[in-house]
Amino acid sequence: MPGEPTVITSVLVANRGEIACRIFRTCRELGIRTVAVHSDADENALHARVADAAVRLPGAASADTYLRGDRIVKAALAAGADAVHPGYGFLSENAGFARAVLDAGLVWIGPPPAAIEAMASKTRAKQLMGLKPLTDVTEADLPVLVKAAAGGGGRGMRVVRELAELEGELEAARAEAHSAFGDGEVFVEPYVEGGRHVEVQILADNHGTVWALGTRDCSLQRRHQKVIEESPAPGIPETLTAELHELAVRAARAVDYTGAGTVEFLVGEDGRAHFLEMNTRLQVEHPVTEAVFGIDLVALQIRVAEGCALEALDALENSPPRARGHAIEARLYAENPAAAWTPQTGTLHRLAVPAAENVRLDTGYADGDPIPVHYDPMLAKVVVHAPTRAEAIRKLAGALERTTIHGPITNRDLLVRSLRHEEFTTARMTTGFYDRHLPELTEPTPDPHAPLAAALADAHGRSRFGGWRNLPAQPQVKRYATADGEEHEASYRHTREGLTAEAAGEREGVRVIHADARLVVLEVAGVRRKFEVTRYGDEIHVNHTTLTALPRFPAPTAQHAPGSLLAPMPGTVVRVAEGLAPGAPVQAGQPLLWLEAMKMEHKIAAPATGTLTALHATPGQQVEVGMLLAVVDQT
Repeated sequence: MPGEPTVITSVLVANRGEIACRIFRTCRELGIRTVAVHSDADENALHARVADAAVRLPGAASADTYLRGDRIVKAALAAGADAVHPGYGFLSENAGFARAVLDAGLVWIGPPPAAIEAMASKTRAKQLMGLKPLTDVTEADLPVLVKAAAGGGGRGMRVVRELAELEGELEAARAEAHSAFGDGEVFVEPYVEGGRHVEVQILADNHGTVWALGTRDCSLQRRHQKVIEESPAPGIPETLTAELHELAVRAARAVDYTGAGTVEFLVGEDGRAHFLEMNTRLQVEHPVTEAVFGIDLVALQIRVAEGCALEALDALENSPPRARGHAIEARLYAENPAAAWTPQTGTLHRLAVPAAENVRLDTGYADGDPIPVHYDPMLAKVVVHAPTRAEAIRKLAGALERTTIHGPITNRDLLVRSLRHEEFTTARMTTGFYDRHLPELTEPTPDPHAPLAAALADAHGRSRFGGWRNLPAQPQVKRYATADGEEHEASYRHTREGLTAEAAGEREGVRVIHADARLVVLEVAGVRRKFEVTRYGDEIHVNHTTLTALPRFPAPTAQHAPGSLLAPMPGTVVRVAEGLAPGAPVQAGQPLLWLEAMKMEHKIAAPATGTLTALHATPGQQVEVGMLLAVVDQT
């Protein structure tokens, strides 16, 4: 039976970044004091700055910091917190951590440890729902999906289509799962081709009430991690929605669940729902449910932890409340979708989403913050709410298109194109969306006038003329490289009327209307266009185009032998292919080694068939971008 209500006065969030900042926001609204924990890499991170108090967790890697439950409990006690919210990821579905929090006399803002234990392991969750993982996989079972039993966010997940690849993918999944969750258990299940990822948000109190708060569609995924989510799931028949709600409530009641959680399904082309898992925590995509139901799930989590009954909350008129309109969320990542989703690091100089009604930005970064290599590369979530799905799509695509992002490469353009893709707008998307459409969605569309705008902005103020000249000034030429390595030249001339573009090639019909250090206005084929220019050293942002200023006389660069494999990102070598050594023959596409960066494993494969002539990478080695890892001789 529920005990006496508790009043929470101080909450430590056992997490970082965007979710920590989001929880702090609700805590402030409720008058609750906030406590952050931070690694050394996050010493000056936004979540550590905005909290009322912050406690250092020595180290940088997740295993030494945000996955150390003992250190986090000590931090909560030292800071005088009386409750712990785990956020999502890290220890959020760790029953041992929940017990440690409770044993320390703190309030756990989450489900009972027994419920976490029952559902946090996907293998045990399937058994509870009457399902079994595959064993002794045969050709007839293919394709199959390898998944981490304690996983989430796509980590430790692999699709296997060839039986010969199964053992290698099992090993890779175990290593990634152990690194991300401290648990290397994996299992195998059938892979449903052409399915949609549909989930149900549940909320339960200690008084026997369980609410099913609508459906969400999370089918647009990369590397089995969600990219765009929406509520309600479009095109789902009412009968199927009712079935999913019933299954979700049944799963919650089966483990005496309390708090916020999500029950996930894969809906096949035949309309049948396949149970995937129950996430016993808040989900990244929870804001879309908040938007359509007009609630604050974090506030409700806290009130449930305090012992309140859902039906007694005056702020809610219905039990459960009614859904209104449509909401869509897009995850903004520092990554390059065109280069196998390679995560990006560096400085986020500027992130600004245009202010508009029902447009929400959740982020863990402020202008000028570094993007560390140790954690997930998500920069922010942009969420919109509108009366209809079509309006929500239009609103989110427009907001993203007008968002200012200065810093590393992001997936912003991919998000805009995805939202406007006919398969998405007509709600025919499946989890294989990016497998089918990634090349067309990442096709470069450089602005041919961006280099000229950069050159004109740079020229403004650099030269001052004291009087009239008898001879015309010589053309000035500037060189720039785009993010994909393409080099471009821009030329202009100083005249008595000011700066003029050199009419040549694609610049025919270009007239300079205005040019200063921050804004260039060009008339292109009779249409005026504005170019906002911002410079950070040699890094120049012209609207959505990122350029690097090149020196007039390039310095000699280091040369690498043909077939050299260079580190595409900073990270750690987690392992090298078994038996690999110089002199070994290799096949094109054969995995040679694996790097871990930003909580994901990245396979480094042979670029061509040949002989491995050098291997410089060793397990545990820290590498920087461009470091030589191996050489494959194709002769």
